[in-house]
Amino acid sequence: MKTFALTTVVAACLQLAAGHAVAQDTIRIGVIAALTGPFANTGKPFEDGIKTYMQQYGDKVAGKKIEIIYRDDGGTKVDESKRAAQELITRDKVNFLVGFSLTPSAMAVAPIATQAKIPMIVMNAVTNGITAKSPYMLRTSMTMHQMTGPFGSWTAQNKIGKVYTLVSDYSTGLDAEARFNKTFTAGGGKLVGSARVPLANPDYSPFIQRIKDEKPDALFFFAPGVEDGIGLLKAFSDKGLDKAGIKFLGVGDMTSENPTLEALGDRALGAVTVLNYAPTLDNDANKAFLKAYAAANPGRPPATFVTVAAYDTMGMIYETVRQLNGTVTGEQAMKVLTGMKRESPRGPISIDPATRDIVQNMYIREVKKVNGKLVNEPIAVLRDVSPN
Repeated sequence: MKTFALTTVVAACLQLAAGHAVAQDTIRIGVIAALTGPFANTGKPFEDGIKTYMQQYGDKVAGKKIEIIYRDDGGTKVDESKRAAQELITRDKVNFLVGFSLTPSAMAVAPIATQAKIPMIVMNAVTNGITAKSPYMLRTSMTMHQMTGPFGSWTAQNKIGKVYTLVSDYSTGLDAEARFNKTFTAGGGKLVGSARVPLANPDYSPFIQRIKDEKPDALFFFAPGVEDGIGLLKAFSDKGLDKAGIKFLGVGDMTSENPTLEALGDRALGAVTVLNYAPTLDNDANKAFLKAYAAANPGRPPATFVTVAAYDTMGMIYETVRQLNGTVTGEQAMKVLTGMKRESPRGPISIDPATRDIVQNMYIREVKKVNGKLVNEPIAVLRDVSPN
């Protein structure tokens, strides 16, 4: 009975929030993210990106002060995600919910955002199709298909004829494997083997030896964390796969500037990844962003694609508030956000009106040494890639 009563009260509060047109002096943005724990590397960059944008453009727009309220859900504690969303909406009266380090958090909050008619912006979770879970959800990060589908096609087109795939054994890993395989084989490539690694505490050594024995042209690898990229690439180099002429192919954060390249040194040279951003991108927006980032976040690690997603999210929110002259309702905000186009540090971006997912460039990057420093250097641009 107590649970039912609490649920009823929360639902009533959310309904009240849904019917309330916000006409306050402050625009509040609630951030739900993994700020501590093993997934903090997806949450802390949100703070960095938000801080960068607000230091660069100020904390007021359309005469309204912008206030950021953070809530830590550890990334996977869905009860914490839901509780945070309910409190941010009913107590703090936020106008936007943003963040969502991992998919379970976004999925848990989707019905709450729908009931309260509060826009929620996913800044990291990459599982395909999640924006369909709420008409108030949109995404500024990317989807797994957006990376691995074009990457498979590019691989086949670039005379890499035989590939072995190695992915973490869970839904996103299997999704990455399936989409890469589909486009790679459609382009004429041949799969010579595949393996799936336990998600927890994987030992890559036996898999690496098996791959070396198969003598593919390349290994395609996906795992959910940068630590996995470090472990796999160490084994890849130590077992001599690079010296045997086997290329490493992976999703972008497998060669993150920090900590992966710092930890691996020259063992990472030649690794090829796909991602929607590289700090070395030569455009005016990226140059301005990197300068602002360095000023706003002294002592912090280099900016990542997650930082850029948070930075772009703030730009979209500011533009929405500006277009609505400071009077923000969920429905009007979604009309502005859906279909929005911007110049980002990662290149041109837009929100697809049909899916509320992001359309953007994907970059094929190779780890090279430039002026004595290891960097992810873009070697190809795949333009205006759709989210599906």
